[in-house]
Amino acid sequence: MPTILTVTLNPALDLSTETESIRPGPKLRCAAPRVDPGGGGVNVSRALRNLGGDSRALVALGGACGMRMAALLAEEGITVLPLDAPGETRESLAVTETASGAQYRFVMPGPAWAGTDLARALDRIVAEAAADSLVVLSGSLPPGVPEDLAALLAARLAPTGARLLVDTSGAPLRRLAAEPAGLFLLRMDGAEATELAGAPLPDLAATAGYARSLVARGVARVVVLARGAEGNVLAAEDGAWAARCPKREVTSAVGAGDSFVAGLTLALARGETLPEALRHGAAAASAAVLTPATDLCRAEDHAAILPLTELLAL
Repeated sequence: MPTILTVTLNPALDLSTETESIRPGPKLRCAAPRVDPGGGGVNVSRALRNLGGDSRALVALGGACGMRMAALLAEEGITVLPLDAPGETRESLAVTETASGAQYRFVMPGPAWAGTDLARALDRIVAEAAADSLVVLSGSLPPGVPEDLAALLAARLAPTGARLLVDTSGAPLRRLAAEPAGLFLLRMDGAEATELAGAPLPDLAATAGYARSLVARGVARVVVLARGAEGNVLAAEDGAWAARCPKREVTSAVGAGDSFVAGLTLALARGETLPEALRHGAAAASAAVLTPATDLCRAEDHAAILPLTELLAL
């Protein structure tokens, strides 16, 4: 079975708490905080673990926060491959207003990288990637890292046979979508896809059409677009599909995207087809919204939702 390597260059210690109401001025008394290791690739590894899979997590860590993150991941049974990072690993904060149920998320930028830091990271990723591995690059990039990092990494991984799956946003995503990048898989959400398309994508068919155009232009062999409760769309050279789950009451949307990537990647590693992997990913994302705060998908919820997840050919 192919191994899974997750890569997180800008991890964060995720602090979550709650208070009755959020307003400016007075001190807001909060509940005791919960602390979780976070960042795109880190969360993918954690969700994989929840689903009964295994991965190695290459994580850029620095300072006391980095040491604490490594310890938290080890407690969860995740194999950590630490990469020395400049500066201190960042923190993020999620506060839930209990009166309304609204959640406020505060995200820090992380320490700045230099060119030597990037070169060392690329060398390490390539060295850790086995010939048949699935390499997941997920999350934001540290300041100083070029927007075309994913394309640079794809070029370095190409001779090894490893497949690169990328889940990113903002400027790095716009850069990837502008030209052939050599990726195996690229994932984005619906709002990002609409921005990149420059026109509305009102339904699943229009979304599939845009995903197909990215595949045709060589951006990635597989493109996945998330449309929230409407479902997830996957396009490849041989077809396009949508996976839809029964509607669920959302406890917290935090971690749904990372859980999707985990479910899809694990299914691919176990030999499932692309449409079936899409179904597994959608069920994992749906399971994640049932959990509070920074919790990810749970295996029992994924198992219950998967048989109810509908697969449509587009």
